[in-house]
Amino acid sequence: MKFHVNRDVFSEAVSFVVKLLPQRNPQPILAGVLIEAGENGLSLSAFDYEASARTTIDATVDEPGTILVHGRLLSDIASRLPNAPIQVAVDDDGILLTCGSARFTLASMPVQEYPAIPEVSGESGLVPADDFATAIAQVAFAASRDDVTPVLTGVQLEVSGNQLSLVATDRYRVALRQIPWDGPASAEGETTTALVPARTLQEVGKTFSHGENISIAFSGSGDREIIAFTSGNKTVTSLLIKGNFPPVRRLFPEQTEHHAVVNTADLAEAVRRVSLVLDRSAPLRFTFSAEGVAMEASGTEQARASESVDSTLSGEDVTLGLNPQYLLEALSAVRSEFTRVTFTSSENANKLSPILVTPQTSVEKGGEGSFKYLLQPNLLLR
Repeated sequence: MKFHVNRDVFSEAVSFVVKLLPQRNPQPILAGVLIEAGENGLSLSAFDYEASARTTIDATVDEPGTILVHGRLLSDIASRLPNAPIQVAVDDDGILLTCGSARFTLASMPVQEYPAIPEVSGESGLVPADDFATAIAQVAFAASRDDVTPVLTGVQLEVSGNQLSLVATDRYRVALRQIPWDGPASAEGETTTALVPARTLQEVGKTFSHGENISIAFSGSGDREIIAFTSGNKTVTSLLIKGNFPPVRRLFPEQTEHHAVVNTADLAEAVRRVSLVLDRSAPLRFTFSAEGVAMEASGTEQARASESVDSTLSGEDVTLGLNPQYLLEALSAVRSEFTRVTFTSSENANKLSPILVTPQTSVEKGGEGSFKYLLQPNLLLR
């Protein structure tokens, strides 16, 4: 095997395929990157049984062949090579990589032991790359980071008609975003769902955010259901999380009469300042009134802080406790100058009702209804 390739193109391709690999893999063979050289150039792949990444790039192939080499080491080397073409050849000593005056000899891993990269042949649809990347950023942070409940560590994708919804929850909050979907028409009332690991989806969003469209395909059955994301010459597949995602959509209220509208940046800055004195995980006290939004915090060492910002309130005054970090993540996700905080009602008088956070174009005008964030308040100690 022997080929020549552009340094920058090769470095970017290797970096892409190793991003989804875990830092520490219990099976050393899965730390490898599979490089296949043929008449159509180079194909680079990585796979750890849960997620895979594959890309093809142009190269001058003198001798076709296939090699398996340690991925992160190759990525580190490729990113630091001098500005010159790369030549890769295989001899009795291993894999020889030459770039200018730099020479590296790398050990070859056994290709025959590497698992087959999954192929996806199911129906697919298209979503705008920038919309999809934004939607992932607005939702994935709300997924749980606790592996005790695997279904909550994923983002639920739901295709219905010409719309794709992304939903995530960790029991204390729910984030929902909807974007256009261009794909095969489903039967009326029918919904296609896929529960994708949040970490994998976040990498997809970062990698494909600057493309035009992303093709999303569903394939497989039983314990090997997978989803594939393709844009240009890059494809990422992911094994879906098994289990029933909780029916969180029904938690979103229909009535939104009781609410406050506040400047997003002003509220976020105030929350960051006041929460500095809070103990970890302690709630921040909010009072919404006709005078504005007042925040109060008490921490250790008798530290206290308070601040208020202007707001427009429709309805009665409200006092509640909120996790400041959860609220800040919501304010970052609304991506609008103003934020509407809606106070929902509950039939259970002994249970605190969640607040609904949505974008607001101006004090008077509501924003588009494609993003919603539901946050459960905390009990306040008197």
